[in-house]
Amino acid sequence: MSDPRYPIGKFSFEGSSNEDQRKKFIDEIEQAPTALRAAVHGFSKEQLETPYRDGGWTVRQVVHHVPESHMNAYIRFKLALTEDEPTIKPYMEARWAELSDVRSTPPEVSLALLDSLHNRWVRLLRDLQPNHWKRTFRHPEMGVVSLDKNLALYAWHGKHHTAHITELKKKMQW
Repeated sequence: MSDPRYPIGKFSFEGSSNEDQRKKFIDEIEQAPTALRAAVHGFSKEQLETPYRDGGWTVRQVVHHVPESHMNAYIRFKLALTEDEPTIKPYMEARWAELSDVRSTPPEVSLALLDSLHNRWVRLLRDLQPNHWKRTFRHPEMGVVSLDKNLALYAWHGKHHTAHITELKKKMQW
């Protein structure tokens, strides 16, 4: 691994995916809560407060970030499905990671939130029709984003942050 910020590589998307690829992405989104939970299973308070890399977030911050980010993604999906190219509001994830609830909330709360969120999200995703994947939202920084691309992004995102933790475990020999 050359860059600890991207343990599984940077996100890339070739423009569209087919039905089989989308099924794989949905399966990966479905599996993300279990994978994240397994990655932090048995962690001590000290391990939770360990940054996954120099200058990076702590494991605790990563665990809380994933459902925060995925809640935003879920809502973006629903907006794009119910409105014509809505402009979404991005959020300052680095600032969110510094808020008191991230420092004081046990990781299990966010893991349970992720379980419930992904249960709902996967139900929605599995019911989408081929034309739905072309629906879009406008991101002020990323431009127009299709649901097809957003699906791929968040399948990657869950694996990306879980790998931050699993790579730290390897490095620290936990």
